[in-house]
Amino acid sequence: MLVFWEQKLVFLATPKAGSTAVERALESLAEVAIARPPALKHTPIYRYRRFFQPWLEKSAQAEFTAVALMREPVSWLGSWYRFRQREDVMHPANSTRGMSFDDFVLAYLKKPRPGFANVGSQAKFLLGPDGRGVEHIFPYEEMGAFLAFLEERLGCEIVLPRVNVSPPAETALSAGVEARLRAECAEDFELYARVRADAAGEG
Repeated sequence: MLVFWEQKLVFLATPKAGSTAVERALESLAEVAIARPPALKHTPIYRYRRFFQPWLEKSAQAEFTAVALMREPVSWLGSWYRFRQREDVMHPANSTRGMSFDDFVLAYLKKPRPGFANVGSQAKFLLGPDGRGVEHIFPYEEMGAFLAFLEERLGCEIVLPRVNVSPPAETALSAGVEARLRAECAEDFELYARVRADAAGEG
């Protein structure tokens, strides 16, 4: 999470959606940069609104705007699957090595989810229980529009480094598994569709 005090802007770091690269590029420009532990780095909107936003706005006597990225849901799960195939995954129970992407997604759909598939939900990260979401959500796949927004607000050119790259792996889903995912995680797909539509409208 990055806080830009003068611009009254907060970047919320959606997991597996380019947040590490954004933070590396912009940390020196932010008045507050929370990069660890992961629970604070990846503060979701509902926790931000409950704890951080009131403190920031009371201190600044002004309103802050939140901005974040969202990745296409299948691609997002694919990134988690590939990330957890790395040899340096700290807990063996969280490793996805030796399993197919279909098996990973089927585990993600279980209740409760096993540890290796317990990766949350972008919709729950970006939308509060009251329906109030992040004010500006940009598609990860259209990084140029997001960077243009930041460059205008921050008044500088931004070049993202290539960091935290997951190893390559096959992430094609079978038709049946993808259909189940789209049905059972409809909120994520619906939110992403709205984000893409909003981005197209702004373009």
